[in-house]
Amino acid sequence: MDTLTLDQFKQALPVHVKKNVSQDIVDNINNLITDPEIREAYRDNLISYTHVLKNGKFKLTNYLDAVRYVSYKLMGNTNIASYSKAFPDKIERFEKQGVSSKDIASYVTAYNKSKLVNLILEQSLVPSWVLNQDLYQKALNTQAELMISANSEKVRSDAANSLLTHLKQPETQKIELDVGLKEDSSINALRASTMGLVAQQKQMLHAGAMHAQEIAHTKLIIEGEAEEVK
Repeated sequence: MDTLTLDQFKQALPVHVKKNVSQDIVDNINNLITDPEIREAYRDNLISYTHVLKNGKFKLTNYLDAVRYVSYKLMGNTNIASYSKAFPDKIERFEKQGVSSKDIASYVTAYNKSKLVNLILEQSLVPSWVLNQDLYQKALNTQAELMISANSEKVRSDAANSLLTHLKQPETQKIELDVGLKEDSSINALRASTMGLVAQQKQMLHAGAMHAQEIAHTKLIIEGEAEEVK
């Protein structure tokens, strides 16, 4: 499994936060969680949710803690379980200090309602392809560079196939619209009246009884019962 690198983390962070990141911090992140599954999720989430740091209101250390807590929550853990796994030292300290389970639950509830945690949870609802559009473009650029300059023919071919797959034009979908028209007595009456009027006006026009302007202003009257359309 790939670990988080300093370059990866810095690229995802806002400019004003990058200067605070060192290799020691990244090493601590990689060594903090030993479970491979949550470790990978934590790494991906750290890169994905850095948008919450753009306003400069939160410390990087608080961000690391909040993402770790949210990562456990997103895997189906309860608030208590997520907090216990994310902050085992705090839970151990609470127990040594004799803090009751009720009070611990209150601390966890307060942390779960904190602004930073909820901002990250909101980010988790956004599709990952939206959050990582910049990384998507960088990946395409890398594939394009490999396609052109790689020494291996296989690498060039694989890169070209990757670009063809991801950049292919969407298939045209044929949309068929089936509209059914149910004729009732009013429609039949309208058709009959129209045809009859046209024939009558044509005869009168030839006979000189009406001229074109009078025909244009003729009103069409349909006899029959009106039915309310609901």
